[in-house]
Amino acid sequence: MTALEIGAVVAEASFPLTRDSLVRYAGASGDFNPIHYRDDVAQSVGLPGVLAHGMLTMGLAVQPVVDWLGDPGRVLDYQVKFTRPVPVDPEIGAVVTVVAKVGAVEEAALRIDLTVTYGEQTVLGKAQVRVIPPTG
Repeated sequence: MTALEIGAVVAEASFPLTRDSLVRYAGASGDFNPIHYRDDVAQSVGLPGVLAHGMLTMGLAVQPVVDWLGDPGRVLDYQVKFTRPVPVDPEIGAVVTVVAKVGAVEEAALRIDLTVTYGEQTVLGKAQVRVIPPTG
């Protein structure tokens, strides 16, 4: 199977997250919502505990595709639906796993479908990236 056939896996990665990761992301993004660093606040609004930022999860999900492309300028469009949160345990953290497969071959672009999971659950739905294929 060539890299451009429908169903071909073009990239895979796993991203370990810790509470420290969330603090660093909060500082970089300016998103200091306490549900991302305080269990008591997260639980007071009905959450199981501290959650990873949705945009952090979304950013991690596209990174293996960007690495495969070798140039972020080859990304034409990127869309996801947030379907489940990623709880980050204070002791063991969390691991987000990404598998990127060719979903469609167009004349000058590819649609890459992302399967993004935490544990056995998909956390991003309809995660798709349209890209200009890498050369060579």
